[in-house]
Amino acid sequence: MRSKMRVALLFLAAAVCVSSAQTNNSSNDNRQQQQQQQQQQQQRSVWDEPIRFSTKTKDSCTMVVSGAGDYTRLRVSCKGPSQGQTQGRSYYCDFQGKPNLCRAYNLNPRHYFTQIMWDMRKLSHACQGPKVYRPAMCKKYPDEAQITFLASWPKTTSTKPSKPVQEPRKPVVPAQNKPAITPKPVKPQQQPIKPQQQPGKPQPGKGPQTKKTTLKPGKTTTRPTEQPDSKASRVASEYCWKSFHGVCTYFISWFQN
Repeated sequence: MRSKMRVALLFLAAAVCVSSAQTNNSSNDNRQQQQQQQQQQQQRSVWDEPIRFSTKTKDSCTMVVSGAGDYTRLRVSCKGPSQGQTQGRSYYCDFQGKPNLCRAYNLNPRHYFTQIMWDMRKLSHACQGPKVYRPAMCKKYPDEAQITFLASWPKTTSTKPSKPVQEPRKPVVPAQNKPAITPKPVKPQQQPIKPQQQPGKPQPGKGPQTKKTTLKPGKTTTRPTEQPDSKASRVASEYCWKSFHGVCTYFISWFQN
């Protein structure tokens, strides 16, 4: 009898343990389901109502949040104002991350994306901002919990307008000009200076000797004498006829000689 009682007590204890475990599991499942439902309701409240804003250049934009597995995806679509007959530009960009790792996001997810919107509306192009957005409510969390740039259309080379890389300027080396060859000044040939002869001292009893200066005879220029023929022809031209000029000249020169 005692053995039968022990077996019955063991069965009762096992049944109690199983029932308590089932109740604990069911309560945990209920809690998890409630949390998931709350998160889904919060996400739906964000995803169903897009956030609208305008950029610095008056581009009208909308922010739509969706789920992609474990990630939360954000799409920003914008359209610029039309100018006359030309339509405004249109573009969009996608961001992705796990903001649910941030506790503040789970409490107020819409405010998380509202803080991102405040940064985007300061830009001229909503898709050319930083690659990683860090709202103030989740700023201390790692990059995995932040919204990171994924893709854009039209494709942009970089999300931030990059400054052109300036090559370092090479130092300008001044051109080495050849020195101009200046002609050396020709030294004038100095003639040897003859020592001046000092006048001799007068000897006692003798007077000072004076040098005799001899005058050189000057050259006399002789005037050319007139030839007798020229004189005879001149006399013949004065006193004779022209037809007898040669005969008169002959006789006059004969008489002169």
